Amino acid sequence: MRSAKDFFAPLAVGAPAPLREVPARPARMIHFFDPSNPKMAAKVPGMVGTVDVLLGNLEDAVRAENKEAARAGLVQVATATDFGEHTQLWTRVNALDSPWCLDDLTTLVTEIGERLDVVMVPKVQGPEDIHYVDRLLAQLEARAGLTRPVLVHAILETARGMANVEEIAGASPRMQGISLGPADLAADRRMKTTRVGGGHPGYLVREDPVDGDIGGERAVHQQDLWHYTIARMVDACAMHGIFPYYGPFGDIQDVVACEDQFRNAFLLGCVGAWTLHPAQIAVAKRVFSPSAEDVAHARRVKAAMGDGTGAVMLDGRMEDDASLKQCLVVLELADRLAATDPELAELYAQEEQG
Repeated sequence: MRSAKDFFAPLAVGAPAPLREVPARPARMIHFFDPSNPKMAAKVPGMVGTVDVLLGNLEDAVRAENKEAARAGLVQVATATDFGEHTQLWTRVNALDSPWCLDDLTTLVTEIGERLDVVMVPKVQGPEDIHYVDRLLAQLEARAGLTRPVLVHAILETARGMANVEEIAGASPRMQGISLGPADLAADRRMKTTRVGGGHPGYLVREDPVDGDIGGERAVHQQDLWHYTIARMVDACAMHGIFPYYGPFGDIQDVVACEDQFRNAFLLGCVGAWTLHPAQIAVAKRVFSPSAEDVAHARRVKAAMGDGTGAVMLDGRMEDDASLKQCLVVLELADRLAATDPELAELYAQEEQG
């Protein structure tokens, strides 16, 4: 049994002390790039400042024969690029049971650890996977002489991982967040869908028949395959003070449905999503930023509530302490995003003046 007093002690001599609170940095879009693709890697410097997170992908979508080239390419990109204050550098390493993961972590932490903010670990099955990565990262940080810990992000891609999501979320002070991995999770659950995220036209509810006529006109409504999974992931993350994310939306051309799925996740509590194509970046930025109207309303409620006790009538609606708490969530996020996004700062200021 491990003492609670030891939980925030470094797991290796010389490693930096674990964080007691995960930094709340904007991460509306986690934009993936393939470091083994020279054309894609060459675009990275130009994207700095336009996205919240740039992620060098070493796992899926990188062919086996290109794994080492991707790893080397990420080192080269990280070394040559100034990511500034507002764009984070993440990586998704290969799965823990793959022949590449150990070299991924050893190389990246020792060679570019001071530039690397988060390591995304795929197919996490339980807290034991995080414990392994936690100890290994501490040893590598000590070897590299790093002064801040590299954080860990888990991908929810298996039924076992889903069953253990609360334990995964609380497995280490390094835990930054969790992302939904819908394609692998669907396969592991034996779900009968070949889509990468999003809904399915066959997953629906049908309006009751009128006068018993089952063949008559009856409205149907498509349902969300991922509602339960996202909600449970959000609860696990909230309980442990880390951040939940929607993963990929595979139909790159359908930005309308992509926006719907991202917004569902945002309303449920997610702070961002993966973007696989530049067209999805603007969608994620728009969806995961509170609207100017919501920010203005939240400000009015806060002003009207005073010390937060009692209840007031505002625009014909009752607002009370619970309403204020909801509004403070919106205002905290708006302030955080506006601090690094001049366009949002101007938009929110105009709404306040108006």
